[in-house]
Amino acid sequence: MRTRLVLSSARLLDPGTGTFLPETGLAVSDDGRISALGDEREVRALADPATTVIDLKGAVVTPGLVDGHLHPVSGAELTHGLDLSSCSDLDDVRDALAREVRALGRGPWLFGWGLDPNVFGDRPVSTAPFETLLDGVPAFLLLFDAHSALASPQALALAGVDGPRTFAQASAEVVCDADGRPTGLLLEDAACELVERVAPRPTHEESRQRLAAALRSMAAAGLTGGHAMDANGDSLALYEALDGAGELPLRLRVAPWCQPGTDADGVRELISLQGLGGESWRVAGVKLFMDGTIDNGTAWLEHPDCHGESTHAFWPDPEAYTRVIGELHRAGVTTATHAIGDAAVRHVLDSVEKARAAGGAEVRHRVEHIETVPDDTLRRFAELGVLASMQPTHCCDFTRADHTDNWSRRLGEERAARAWRCRDLAESGATVVLGSDWPIAPFPPLGVMAGARHRRPSRDLGRAPHGPEQALTALGALRGMTTAPAYAVGEEHEAGRLALGYRADLTVLAADPLRTPATELSEVPVRLTAVGGRITFRATDL
Repeated sequence: MRTRLVLSSARLLDPGTGTFLPETGLAVSDDGRISALGDEREVRALADPATTVIDLKGAVVTPGLVDGHLHPVSGAELTHGLDLSSCSDLDDVRDALAREVRALGRGPWLFGWGLDPNVFGDRPVSTAPFETLLDGVPAFLLLFDAHSALASPQALALAGVDGPRTFAQASAEVVCDADGRPTGLLLEDAACELVERVAPRPTHEESRQRLAAALRSMAAAGLTGGHAMDANGDSLALYEALDGAGELPLRLRVAPWCQPGTDADGVRELISLQGLGGESWRVAGVKLFMDGTIDNGTAWLEHPDCHGESTHAFWPDPEAYTRVIGELHRAGVTTATHAIGDAAVRHVLDSVEKARAAGGAEVRHRVEHIETVPDDTLRRFAELGVLASMQPTHCCDFTRADHTDNWSRRLGEERAARAWRCRDLAESGATVVLGSDWPIAPFPPLGVMAGARHRRPSRDLGRAPHGPEQALTALGALRGMTTAPAYAVGEEHEAGRLALGYRADLTVLAADPLRTPATELSEVPVRLTAVGGRITFRATDL
């Protein structure tokens, strides 16, 4: 078999041991797997005239970095609108909206994303501060958690939303004032969709181009793969189109949603989808939701937040969720459940424990987010073989060390002190997978690993860290984006390590990520990325 790629003068970093391999060269065969590890002379001897040969000049090669939780298709669409993520107060938001309204003129929809509820301070989250600016403008402003949005009066009118609604999703709500008039705040997908369905949608080709551009940016940031936590809309068709055209630069594992109300036929359809895919993407698992978010009062907590909210599950009947977990477990289907609050996490673990007790093959279930949990929950992850999928930059950028942020104030001191317990989970034996949840937070993986280590606001690294005792080690952070995501999808025998026969999904960095200070890690240049030995990004001077 011919050699596709040769890398020489490399420092090969093994996340299994945290040390460099003795070899300085690597060769990739035409099947996309590592075929040789050796010195420069040995690997260069395997090249033929068609082989790509690159002298890395001492750069560091790691197994390809994988984002354990992201939303490529919806993210590519949402981030096409007005970015509000840098707004720190209401005046910033007003200025950004005013500029966008002037640019759009009257008539077209205004789409925004990344709005932080902390900008409202002690005021209710609503469109009231912006109604003069948005008079007659159909606007849909997604809050940073993507579980809630603000819709302008014109947008609500176009959608025919003039009062409260009832939804199958127990925590979904059209928030209304004392007189029953919508305030503009929509909680959870079911409520947001009332407006989204009447808003203009991009064409298939526009969606394809936006997705391709987003994935290219991810490859340039060092990503070689991702666990896509939805298959909504045309997602699978878009992946198939890009893959068929050789334009899918990440290896994707996709988990379609199972929502409350899914019947037996729906569960069977989700099971039948498993394994569907192409060369670089595959359906692997099912995504479920056990609650919403703490910031908008739709999480499921064992005790209410300071507003008396976050008191119930996303599923109106949590036992229906438990039954679905049992069915998927018996079918050998992995699940990834969004569970932020302590009650939600506990119920997921209870459901997995019940499914495992019924017997059957090993199935690696996951809990996504795990923002606050008590001590007695930690050990159960390892005992049940449940993976902890964490997004540390959410803690860095959406909460504050002094607990003056919305998330912390809602929870109170005791629960806010249990924020994103990455280290406690790892030390209790759980496998911790790291991700960004893009577009909720930026996707560059070095920033995610850095945040897991320093736990400081990415825009102001001089500020105090939130829960520094929960910081991961440098090696723990690297494993969270290499060996852990491989294990999560049952591919630890062929991915996540630099070893013979393993897939040549590779990230090449200008510096050692284990020895670079956490506050400097996000600035380390990415020199090269490759998926199956095919180059997806290469620095211009390499």
